[in-house]
Amino acid sequence: MRVIICGAGQVGFGIAERLAAEKNDVSVIDTSPELIHAIRDSLDVRGFVGHGSHPEVLEAAGAQNADMIIAVTLHDEVNIVACEVAHALFNVPTKIARIRAQSYLRPHYQDLFSREHMPIDVIISPEMEVGEMVLRRIALPGASDVVRFADNKIVMLAIECLEDCPIVHTPLAQLSELFPDLPSTVVGITRGGTLFIPHSADQLEPGDLAHVVTAKEQVHRTLGLFGHEEQEATRIVFAGGGNIGLYVAKTIEQRQSRTKIKIIESVRERAVTIADQLRRTVVLNGSALDQKLLMEADIQDADLMVALTNNDQANILSSVMAKRLGCKANLVLINNPAYQDLTKSLDIDAYVNPSSVTISRVLQHVRRGRIRAVHSVQRGAAEIIEAEALETSPLVGSNLSDLDLPDGMRIGAIYRDGQVIKPNGQSRIKPKDRVVIFALAHAVRHVEQMFRVSLEFF
Repeated sequence: MRVIICGAGQVGFGIAERLAAEKNDVSVIDTSPELIHAIRDSLDVRGFVGHGSHPEVLEAAGAQNADMIIAVTLHDEVNIVACEVAHALFNVPTKIARIRAQSYLRPHYQDLFSREHMPIDVIISPEMEVGEMVLRRIALPGASDVVRFADNKIVMLAIECLEDCPIVHTPLAQLSELFPDLPSTVVGITRGGTLFIPHSADQLEPGDLAHVVTAKEQVHRTLGLFGHEEQEATRIVFAGGGNIGLYVAKTIEQRQSRTKIKIIESVRERAVTIADQLRRTVVLNGSALDQKLLMEADIQDADLMVALTNNDQANILSSVMAKRLGCKANLVLINNPAYQDLTKSLDIDAYVNPSSVTISRVLQHVRRGRIRAVHSVQRGAAEIIEAEALETSPLVGSNLSDLDLPDGMRIGAIYRDGQVIKPNGQSRIKPKDRVVIFALAHAVRHVEQMFRVSLEFF
């Protein structure tokens, strides 16, 4: 696939890294010579210094032969125009744009990005995507990652196995025998920094991060099986009232009437603006690093501190301070991947990486075949993919135990006629089934090929 990426920041670099590793033909455009030099030196891609919205720059990057343009610069208008030019002058088939300003995304302007007006195929709003991820983490405090598939009927949870986890040192096959009515499948395990696909004889160990696929109705029972019975937070303090903080607070006000929220916002004008838009939320003006202000926000009685400012250091330090002052748990927004490895030693319970969330959304549209959803796991070490089975798929018709599936993948669930099916050796996939698969990075290509329209198969 020939892909042009406009923007060489964290998101653009992450997308280019993933696509280049899969042997796609990738060109990256950015106005910063430093970023372009860095991406050329690190990845097998072509780099071009210039504006991604300028026709001559797009032409130099190969737009006339491109299959897709992904515009993820920091400027919405540049992303929009880049897609417009790619469509009008070069007839690029697929156009993806990152749009951050919420004014473009209001429901009554939904026709703005139609083919008749601005022919952009996919709009990605990082604020809304990250906001939804934060909401899922708040709703399920025992999970360090939560992703939904199959019309929200299937959930993938990343669950830490603590020392007192009741199912450690138990073979996975035995768990299926002990809980035959529980449609939960351990599809991946991260141990000592290494992610692998477990076999039925493998056992979970304290410190493992288990990636578990289950039915929506069985999420709380699954968490309880792993020893996680934390209660959903009803008293939350937010650090940062930007687009993400405001989106999350508004949504909680609409969905959870019992939850009490307080927001600490450092910019006075912004604090006044968001206070006018929220009905039940208390907004405090000041720094989340001010211990007195945290105490004024009753941090000592809070169930959860959620740090969502644009400053990673402020998010980390304020969250650590909150727990020292008595807050029960914290959730931190971290942009810099270098800080993610420090979270455990700093007593940070969970974090969200905006770049990873955006990259996952882009991959959903890059993947070939009947791919419905994609979520990147452990910085690209694996993906969990929802795909629709076709008549021609080599998965269809045979018992799973008889299929010669490639190494590095495991089927977590099958969704058929509104029902979630836990797969076993005797399960058979039918056409139009939606299959949730956990695949290590090297196996993703095989998953794509299994769900292609043609009979081509690895």
